[in-house]
Amino acid sequence: MAINWTHIYKKYKGFWVALKADEKTVVASGKTAKEAWLSAQKQGYSKPILAKIPKEVVGYVGCSYEVLL
Repeated sequence: MAINWTHIYKKYKGFWVALKADEKTVVASGKTAKEAWLSAQKQGYSKPILAKIPKEVVGYVGCSYEVLL
């Protein structure tokens, strides 16, 4: 099932975020993955999910080269 990250995108675009296991709750953020990871660790989240939030949402339509062979 798809998860709506619209609220995350609006606040954290261009940053790395550390998420709880529910994949919806941001526990830390940073300019680098390491920064977000260490911040989450300090807050007691030993294995957060890391995600890079894009600066811009861009649509993509197409297929990979391998499919064409």
